[in-house]
Amino acid sequence: MGVRVSRTLDAPERRATLVTDALTPRTETATATAGSIPTGSAPGTPGSAPIPTDLRAAFDAYERAIVANDLDALDAFFAPGPDTLRGDPAGLLVGHDAISGFRSLRGGVPPRDITDIHYRPLSADGDVALLMSVSHFHGGGRGLQTQVWQRIGGRWFITAAHVAPRTPPLDRTIWRSVGDPFQQGAWQGPLVGLTVAVKDLFAIAGFRIGAGNPTYLEEARPEKATAPAVADLLRAGASLRGIARTDEFAYSIAGDNVHYGTPPNGAVVGALPGGSSSGPASAVALGHADIGLATDTAGSIRVPASYQGLWGLRTTHDLVPRQGMLPLAQSFDTIGWLTRDGETLQRVADFCLSYDGSSSTENVLGASADDLPWRFVVPEEIVDCVEPTTRDAFRRLLAALAASDDPPPLRAVSIADLDAAFTAFRTVQGAEAWRNDGEWLRAHPGAVGPAVAERFDIASRITADDEAAAREDLEPIAAHLAEMVDGAVLIFPTVPGPAPQRTADVDAVRSATLRMTAPAAIAGLPAVSVPLLTVDGAPVGVCLVSRAGTDIALVRLARRLADLAASGGRR
Repeated sequence: MGVRVSRTLDAPERRATLVTDALTPRTETATATAGSIPTGSAPGTPGSAPIPTDLRAAFDAYERAIVANDLDALDAFFAPGPDTLRGDPAGLLVGHDAISGFRSLRGGVPPRDITDIHYRPLSADGDVALLMSVSHFHGGGRGLQTQVWQRIGGRWFITAAHVAPRTPPLDRTIWRSVGDPFQQGAWQGPLVGLTVAVKDLFAIAGFRIGAGNPTYLEEARPEKATAPAVADLLRAGASLRGIARTDEFAYSIAGDNVHYGTPPNGAVVGALPGGSSSGPASAVALGHADIGLATDTAGSIRVPASYQGLWGLRTTHDLVPRQGMLPLAQSFDTIGWLTRDGETLQRVADFCLSYDGSSSTENVLGASADDLPWRFVVPEEIVDCVEPTTRDAFRRLLAALAASDDPPPLRAVSIADLDAAFTAFRTVQGAEAWRNDGEWLRAHPGAVGPAVAERFDIASRITADDEAAAREDLEPIAAHLAEMVDGAVLIFPTVPGPAPQRTADVDAVRSATLRMTAPAAIAGLPAVSVPLLTVDGAPVGVCLVSRAGTDIALVRLARRLADLAASGGRR
């Protein structure tokens, strides 16, 4: 295989033709680096100069390390400090630590050969240089690597890099199946031209439900009918883009999946996407689809919406029919949607929650015929769960509302003992989850990832008395919440803070998050997350919760709030 090497010529030489040199690469074995890379340096030709020998040696060693996924060696090649850069189509990572954390979860690159290297010195002393290399993957396709190297203390380091990987046929961390379209919707209707990512819990006639688990998918039977929630969107004119990933059995809040990988966060590079509706959320955030059809049991729409800067609506419990949807915990399971803007969410809600759209809805608007009161209450216990920087951003939002041309009344309230509420919620959720999936799990030991397996193991030990007591504990909590939103709307940050990095210990964040998201689920109330806060450059949602059945009016109110915030309080 020939390897081409070029460099920048000095001004008198720029008219000369760059000469290519054929090098004989050393092919690594499949058990070593499973790739081919050039070794040594080009001997040079008249009027040209080779890559400096020590830079070429550093490049060769780096390439061997990346194919072998030698994390220690790769860390050592990137310059230390907060200014080192690494970019790819997913976004930009800034700082050595961020790059290292990303790499620790990425895994190695597929086997490849370096076919071309182009060299450009960037400084007069030769201590800064640009290398661009072309890789050919053994499985087909090409990639491009651009690196700025700097010699520091006699050693070469990468100070900036950009990777353009081969174009994938689809991102399998986001999609189980995808098409353009995957299934055509009606040729007329209010959602014509929009596309939908369907969470892998919904029935689509002729296809299997996979529930985020390959063993479950393999054994599932093709569905005979399409779920009403899917059919509503098709009837409105939207087309299905595909079936999107979910956390296993929707029993998670992080968005990771040990079998298929973690979908990318479309707003924060290297961060968790939020679960369990991670696939639809990432598809919408990245522009692969316009609508995410998702489910929310304990926050699985609201959390990914907040993490990725989306609008997300959890509908009133039982308002949208759940036939043809694989359940997790029927007492709390709801259906809803993710979009990039409020106008699209309004269009979806207007159709799917009205008589003309959903066959389950008995009237056109019902409780949403009138606007909700322009009056907000702030639950103190929930705000106490929020990280300090997010709490500050939320308080600035409230202050801006109070000082606006359209100031709503704002009042702090005590909502509930969140620890007690979450404990009771988790008990009922776990008992129902085990009734739904326990038999399958017993028959398939080791089929689910460790984190999900641990949750089901805890669920398997919940007794009937435990469940009955928990249900009794939830009744007054639900009644108190329903009373609180009779004449006002709850407002608070959707989650404790920005999406955690994939390398973070998320247990504490998960606990605080579920304490914030569980109350709406306990009371069966509609909740919408609106991307109104920015914390450390990342989005954080603001959650609005209203009385049951006011879902359409809640979206209208959320849009009014977003418009006011965007205008700086001026209407």
